[in-house]
Order: sequence, then structure tokens, then C-alpha cells
Amino acid sequence: MRSLLINAVIASVLLMSALTCYAQDGAGSPPSEENAPGWDFSATGMYYSFRDQSDFTLAVATAERGQLHLEGRYNYEALDSGSLFAGWKFSGGEKLTYELTPILGAVFGAKEGIAPGFEAAAAYGIADFYIEAEYVRDFEVREDSFTYAWSEFGVSPLEWLRIGLVGQRTSVYSSDRDIQRGVFAQCLYRKATLGVYVFNPDDTDTRFGVFSLGAEF
Repeated sequence: MRSLLINAVIASVLLMSALTCYAQDGAGSPPSEENAPGWDFSATGMYYSFRDQSDFTLAVATAERGQLHLEGRYNYEALDSGSLFAGWKFSGGEKLTYELTPILGAVFGAKEGIAPGFEAAAAYGIADFYIEAEYVRDFEVREDSFTYAWSEFGVSPLEWLRIGLVGQRTSVYSSDRDIQRGVFAQCLYRKATLGVYVFNPDDTDTRFGVFSLGAEF
């Protein structure tokens, strides 16, 4: 099984390299320095607070240049596990805007596998929708393969405030509910975002909170 993981990591690295070369080369001639896109980075930490299991922190970091999307995660697909992803972003629209990013990644650590998936977002006026989903193919125990999803429907009544509904399907939290759902509020200040999520607010036995802090630079 180790060889399968090594192959998956190599495949992801090759995909990243190929996408990077394509992003830099374009249609055959390199872009001028004035028009060449720069790198955009982001980092987000999320603290999960539970009643019935140990708390943990999840971390996500991204790097983008033009349509190229690179992403690293920790404690995302499984506890004590990391993952690396590469993808290509498609976007468009005027009043109704959208972004779609197919991604492919390798998972390593406590869980080992390969994870194809996508990230998508759409916005119209003050309303927006976001979803990320992936299928983690576990190399060691096939029955532990898992489909993960996180989705948000938000509205921004003020420039600095976003509120809405959230749902997730995850393997890092075990409960009788296959899908956790709840509400959230985010405060935006310049390039920083502070968020609070409350999952299963109507059920005291399965209720838990998530606190997030993100930044773009």
C-alpha cells in the first residue's frame, strides 16, 4: 500500500508541475512582466470545540497564480493527516458570478489515499453559495473510503458582515447524524475574516462549535 501512496504523491507533484508550467507558458509565448499574474496566498485555521470528544484544530493554506490553484491541509480529511492538492480554476459571469475548481490530491499520515474533488462558488447581489467536496479513496482499508463535503449559503447585509447556513459531511466527527448542519456568522476586516459556526443548534447532545480565523496576503 505504501507504493500506492508514493505513486499518488508523485502524480500530484507532476500535476502541480505541469499546471505551473502551463500557467507560466500560456499559449506558447511567456507573458510580459506587466501582465503576468502574481501569487495570491491565504491561510485559515478552524478550532473545533466538542462536548463528547477531544477538540482539535484544522488548517488550510492556498496559493494561486492565474488559474492555477495549490492547496495544503491538516486534520481535514482525518485527524493527524495532511493532504496536498492541485487544481485549475474556471470563472466567469457578470451579475451572477461563478468559480469552479476541479482538484486532485494525495492524503498522508494516519489516513493514506488519493482524493479527487472540486470547489465551487456562485454569487448574485448580496447572496452567495459555496461548496467543496471530495472522495477520499483509502489505500489501506477500502471500507474507510469517504465522501467529504462542506457547503455554505450566505448573505452579506453589510460590507463587513456575512451570515448564513452551513452543512458538512465529515469523518473527523462521529455522531448519529450523517450530515451536520447549522448557522454561521463572519466578520470581515480588510483581508482578515473571523467566523463562528454552530452545528446542530437544535440538539444539545450533538451540538458543537467551530471558530475560524483566516487571512489573505
